[in-house]
Amino acid sequence: MGKVLAIDYGTVRCGVAETDPMKIIASGLTVLPPAKLLTFLEEFCKREKVDVIVIGESRNERGDHNRVEAEIKSFIDKLRKRLPEVEIAREDESYTSVMAQQSMFLGGVKKKQRQKKERLDLISATIILQQYLERQSKH
Repeated sequence: MGKVLAIDYGTVRCGVAETDPMKIIASGLTVLPPAKLLTFLEEFCKREKVDVIVIGESRNERGDHNRVEAEIKSFIDKLRKRLPEVEIAREDESYTSVMAQQSMFLGGVKKKQRQKKERLDLISATIILQQYLERQSKH
């Protein structure tokens, strides 16, 4: 049984989250620039069994794909070529940044720490993964 990874893909930084091998708990793993993400995923998949990589689907307030979605689709094409044995899934990432901000605030994270965008990307990836896991458990 392999893990599930989730990516909050951004043009500057990408948050990556992982499950435990039992696919119960989602936790933040790392934050990387997009240029290093593919190599990181290849190396990670050599060390660990990964069944699924979930990538956030980026939409605007009207529900249309936003400008970063073209980059995400290009990244997915490259990922499928490099890791054809790993399933790629999409998960709506709408409002994950807002939820990440709220969770940090409610968790008592100091304002200076909440302003670190890397932390926000990591929590957003974890939320994307948790949403995916919850949706899968309902099937």
